Amino acid sequence: MPHSDTFHHALVVDDKKCIRCTHCIKACPTEAIRMVNGNIEIREERCVDCGQCMRVCPHNAISIEQDDLAQIENYRYKVVLIPSVFIGQFPQNITENQIYASLLKLGFTHVYEVEQPIEVLKTLVRREIKENRSGLPVISSFCPAVVRLIRIKYPAFTEQIMRVKAPHDLVAHYILDNFSKQGINAEDVGFFYVTPCAAKIAAVKSPIGEKESVINGVVNANHLYNKVMAVVETVEETNVEPLKNELTKEGIQWSLTHGETWWQRAKTISVDGIHNAIRFLERMENDQVSGIDFLELRACDRSCAGGVLLSQNRFLTVERLKERAKRYPSSSIKTEAEGYERFSELEPLCITENIKPRPLLLYGSDMGKALERMERARSIMCHLPGIDCGACGAPTCQALAEDMVNGLAKMSDCIFVQQQWQNDGKITPQKAFGKMENKWGKNRFDPDCTKRGAKDESF
Repeated sequence: MPHSDTFHHALVVDDKKCIRCTHCIKACPTEAIRMVNGNIEIREERCVDCGQCMRVCPHNAISIEQDDLAQIENYRYKVVLIPSVFIGQFPQNITENQIYASLLKLGFTHVYEVEQPIEVLKTLVRREIKENRSGLPVISSFCPAVVRLIRIKYPAFTEQIMRVKAPHDLVAHYILDNFSKQGINAEDVGFFYVTPCAAKIAAVKSPIGEKESVINGVVNANHLYNKVMAVVETVEETNVEPLKNELTKEGIQWSLTHGETWWQRAKTISVDGIHNAIRFLERMENDQVSGIDFLELRACDRSCAGGVLLSQNRFLTVERLKERAKRYPSSSIKTEAEGYERFSELEPLCITENIKPRPLLLYGSDMGKALERMERARSIMCHLPGIDCGACGAPTCQALAEDMVNGLAKMSDCIFVQQQWQNDGKITPQKAFGKMENKWGKNRFDPDCTKRGAKDESF
């Protein structure tokens, strides 16, 4: 089965750390999280790996599955691919050359920023916009969380997604081409991408529109940041300018909000934050958006600068990168001086296969049964309070109703319905409490002074 038909998920729940607080349940933009038998359950068909659940968890019970850095020893040439936002994490007194030298000291043989050569992507974006005749905007494929969101929740817009690979794939092909000219075999080269978010891990493990990514491993940006900070004071600056030959101001800002739009002449809109992206897509679905040529949607606030795996302030990161970009030439000027021909052979390698929708079928694939279940859910909603408290283990009353008609929940899961039934003598208090314990776990409601906000917190 092609990887594009599977959803790898990078988010992992540690049941021992989880305190069943419902923060993640309420924060998930696709309603993918439930409380089942005392444990958090992430429903894979709904999850887009945006990382909002990890961001809001007060006890770090949700983490990211990542590759072991020791895997670099499996390759003769160990190439680390860093996004520019990784450079933007470091304070001003640490230079780019120090960061590069630190990565080399950690065992990598080559260091490249992924946003070079960005002129190839600029050319492909312009071409997609020019050739688009659908009446709808071309949608950026840069953010994998947004691509997954569209595939499952707004499948009608899947054809609008650009069939263009991510910058880390582009630069990997560019490096392989250079290595080939030096007589280096591709099987001797290991590419390790430093990711600012969970979605990009998932995108490497199950790439969209291709069967296998050229990337061999994915490294947590926060984890690598700490390793660099541990050695950066001991390294000597080296000349790494040849490793940044194709870096431009557009490339440095590509992963920030407006990174794909500020240089364009077409009519564009940039939206960051996954809840904002959802609201905008809903407006498109309701035909309330017109006259837009290109749509840049990013799941994180301030785009990749706000990635859940970055440790530093996203606003400072943006400002550092904007200041850094001023020191680099424009890609169009650089290309005009050196010629685009050297990039032309990369274009075919940057195009993905057709991206297929993967609609979330709330009530099943049988149309007749789906309509029947939808009507049952609407009937159930008449009896639910509409408070959306999350105490049932679902994020909203409507989500509970959907689970009920699909056989995944019961009316008695609602604590307000339980109270009404007790008042009417339909259920005993003991049975109602037993149902709550089944949902949230044994002893969950016992007094506990170590919980957050209690008098013995952190002791």
